[in-house]
Amino acid sequence: MTEKIPGIKQPELNALPQIGDRMTFIYLEHCTISRKDSAITAARKEGIIHIPAAAVSVLILGPGTDVSHRAMELIGDAGVTVIWTGEHGVRYYASGQSLTHRSGLLMEQARRVNNQRLHLEVVRKMYQLRFPDEDVSKLTLQQLRGREGSRIRNVYRQSSKKWNVPWNGRDYDPQNFEAGDPVNKALSMGHACLYGLAHAVIAALGCSPGLGFVHVGHDCSFVYDIADLYKAEITIPIAFEEAAKKPDDLERSVRHHVRDAMVKSHILERMVHDIQWLLKDDGAPNSELANAVYLWDNKLGTVENGKQYHEGTGDCS
Repeated sequence: MTEKIPGIKQPELNALPQIGDRMTFIYLEHCTISRKDSAITAARKEGIIHIPAAAVSVLILGPGTDVSHRAMELIGDAGVTVIWTGEHGVRYYASGQSLTHRSGLLMEQARRVNNQRLHLEVVRKMYQLRFPDEDVSKLTLQQLRGREGSRIRNVYRQSSKKWNVPWNGRDYDPQNFEAGDPVNKALSMGHACLYGLAHAVIAALGCSPGLGFVHVGHDCSFVYDIADLYKAEITIPIAFEEAAKKPDDLERSVRHHVRDAMVKSHILERMVHDIQWLLKDDGAPNSELANAVYLWDNKLGTVENGKQYHEGTGDCS
């Protein structure tokens, strides 16, 4: 009889990182990023974490990150998209290399933009996300716009009443930002944060920010399309709340509030999920959301996808 040798149980295949159609976003800030063998390392005074490059799809670099040449060499070889943003993606600065060497989503986006029937199909899907409990398939584009206008006006009215902030309509001058009232300033600040995250996700997926469906003719048309899906939930209520609180630094307060709300509501994951659904022929959204991992964030915790952290060092395996 053969004696059994004790050891670690071999992991099941479904316990290993799943790349394929699943995307892993990792956000890093205030750390030094380098390389050890085939792993990306992120070092901070709390310790060092090792991230297998092959298990990462998108690396989002926030404030205070320093990246070594060796790390970028590994990142490039592994086909990882790198995006430079403000805190938690609230500002989009630049990106390098799309998520995949394939251009499937970009080609599908271009095909649907240039085909009237498919273009309208995507627009209907966008409105379906706004009205999940209704059938909008029979409504004309003009009727859909009217429904959306009524919905947004109602959100403004409810927020104004809840926070006792007067609302006289969206009124701001891009050339003279300071001339606006506090709530309009807060709306512009909050929307800018949402645009930044949408731009980062679109770049990571390899889509074009300029090929929009509801918005057209601007180099960020698709960015506006995607951001608009979440304004009623995130930025409009926050703008009225911040205007009512009258903070000393309105911009900073709005930016941090929107950042925290986007993290709490998993907006990044939902954007990935929604964009993929909008540009696919499937009748229903993909049930598997993107796996977004935020490191060095005491509010969110760390990795949920099978990483073990060693006591004392902060290393993981």
